[in-house]
Amino acid sequence: MFGKSRSVAVALAAASALVLSACGGDDGGGGDADSDEPISIGIIADLSGATGDVGTPYNQGMLAYIKWRNGDGGIEGRQIAAESNDYAYEVPQAESLYKQYVNDGVVAIQGWGTGDTEALSGSVGKDELPFMSGSFAEPLTDPAEAPYNFVVAPTYSDQMRVALNWINEDSGGSGEVAVFHNDSPFGQAPVQDGEDWVAEKGYDLGYQAYAMPAGSQNYVGLLSQAQAQGAKYIVIQNVASPAALVAKDIAAQGLDMKIVCLNWCANELFIDSAGADVAEGHILIQPFAPMSVEKPGHEPINEYLEAEGTDPETIGTSWVQGWYAMHAMAEGIEHTLVEGNELTGANIRESLETMGPIDTGEVIGGGPLEFSADSHRGSTSTGIYQAQDGMMVELEAGATP
Repeated sequence: MFGKSRSVAVALAAASALVLSACGGDDGGGGDADSDEPISIGIIADLSGATGDVGTPYNQGMLAYIKWRNGDGGIEGRQIAAESNDYAYEVPQAESLYKQYVNDGVVAIQGWGTGDTEALSGSVGKDELPFMSGSFAEPLTDPAEAPYNFVVAPTYSDQMRVALNWINEDSGGSGEVAVFHNDSPFGQAPVQDGEDWVAEKGYDLGYQAYAMPAGSQNYVGLLSQAQAQGAKYIVIQNVASPAALVAKDIAAQGLDMKIVCLNWCANELFIDSAGADVAEGHILIQPFAPMSVEKPGHEPINEYLEAEGTDPETIGTSWVQGWYAMHAMAEGIEHTLVEGNELTGANIRESLETMGPIDTGEVIGGGPLEFSADSHRGSTSTGIYQAQDGMMVELEAGATP
């Protein structure tokens, strides 16, 4: 089974009979395995902040998954009651929402950004709340440091390693790489690991990182610095909108540079925002297969969209990411109930660590997810795509570092 569930959205939910604000109750939304109480999950979403361009569809994908699964009977006959709120990419607001959800008695949380996910990790561990998010920062995969965080895709650092492997091969083994990154914990997450990888592999690649100022209307200045470096490759760790501006500036100046986007700018939004001609030929490191490549795991999404009267072409990769992040959590919850265990955070964590592979229908990294007690890194495999004629075309399905 690739997924099932039900939703209650505050900010984006389609108001319907599915409305169930995350209610706690005496059993905190969990209860005994034979309970019929709704399962409460809190969602911390960026709908209006600096990463809202990809945060919004990600949130929509999670809510769609919940609605679909609840319509298919929920999890072991229990509906999912999810409360989604916008934190506008502000860490203090995420912390406030987290406290609200703890008071509401949720059994798990879906978060979003690296800064807030890392800031909450200590509390998440203390409160024993399984926590997944849109952040794929490497420290979150270590159970010794982040015992209740689970990362459902290759880390940003693994994606950087794959990108550098590709660049090394494409360049013929010698070249200069400029890394343009969001000026935040999210943006900085893979930078040092990338530099370490170049040294570890003995690549003859220059490597220099540049922070991308927030709110910039263009990146001509950064490109000038990359030119002075001699860079032919620009790895971007940012969301789609600024990456598209970089692509436009490269095209406008006629520069001989190829962009290699990691995860959050490796999507259709980057291509659409830049324009097909401008995006043409740039490389996209994307762990989640876009709808256009037609993996088995896209079938339940297509069924849901058909029932909703929604054109699958309007669904981007960030939306798919949200769907499968929620799927991973739901599968852990289901395993807990099937095993006859009380629905507590500690039991959900144990399920995720011991249940074996979680089928994603080849959507994530071309294979299943699998966590363990030693590692909360669900996968190290990612797809490599190229922008061709306005589409994401798969070059490799399961690249690993």
